[in-house]
Amino acid sequence: MRMMSDVVDILLVEDNPGDVRLTREALKEAKVRNELHVATDGVEALAFLRREGVHKKAVRPSLVLLDLNLPRKNGREVLAEMKEDPELRRIPVVILTTSQAEQDIIKAYDLHVNCYINKPVDLDQFLQVVKSIEDFWLTLVKLPPQ
Repeated sequence: MRMMSDVVDILLVEDNPGDVRLTREALKEAKVRNELHVATDGVEALAFLRREGVHKKAVRPSLVLLDLNLPRKNGREVLAEMKEDPELRRIPVVILTTSQAEQDIIKAYDLHVNCYINKPVDLDQFLQVVKSIEDFWLTLVKLPPQ
């Protein structure tokens, strides 16, 4: 169980400002102290994770929430690059996307995603999904050291 003083760094890779805002609000109410970092496309996400360019001083996140449908580099490409990189492969990745396509789900698990969650369109359901992610990944699960 995580100590209350520990801060959990989360990288949200999401290009929809509304979903970023909702995720931020849902996590703000969390029992666990967390710092939400946002990348709005796949190229920026990988730069953040690899601490490149303007992200040179970025923290290594304990968890990545990844949308599949991103500009410049999609979520599947980000996931593939993360899982091929020995420095990044242990970071748990949760796909949080509107895609319910069976081939997207299969491909994500083939690329070693930790879980795949459909993003609800209903506001209350969306907040509940984020709360469930927080309850499981930030409270119950023992995450690898950063």
